[in-house]
Amino acid sequence: MAKKKAPKKKAVKKKKSTTAKKTSKKKKASKKKTAKRTAAPKKKATKAKSVKKKGAKKARVAKKKRKKRKPNAAFMKPLTPSPELAAVVGKNPLPRTQVIKKIWVYIKKHKLQDPRDRRMINADDKLLGLFGGAKQVSMFELTALVSKHLM
Repeated sequence: MAKKKAPKKKAVKKKKSTTAKKTSKKKKASKKKTAKRTAAPKKKATKAKSVKKKGAKKARVAKKKRKKRKPNAAFMKPLTPSPELAAVVGKNPLPRTQVIKKIWVYIKKHKLQDPRDRRMINADDKLLGLFGGAKQVSMFELTALVSKHLM
């Protein structure tokens, strides 16, 4: 009788431990770093970085040097309001900016903004003459309508 041969055992690879994996990763990373150091630097990349740095530096310097803007003299010139406008803001001469502020105070105090569309302003008795008879006006038209009533 012939002897049966035992089946060959396959060689089993041992798994690396986690510490061995970490050290091999570190070695690969250090090799990449040294390769990067030895390679010639790209000129375009360094220029872009230096431009960014200079731009950021200029912005910081500009922020420090920036002074408060001076208002335009035309806006700050006191103008006398018409009788229709005087009913809302008063009869004393005021600059355009203050006139618009006072009108908005009046609108908010009397809740004249349309609740559905807040861009629209509903006219009451005083504003009806100011708006040229229109019952509702857009807030974007407000300055144009007010400028007609300033002298």
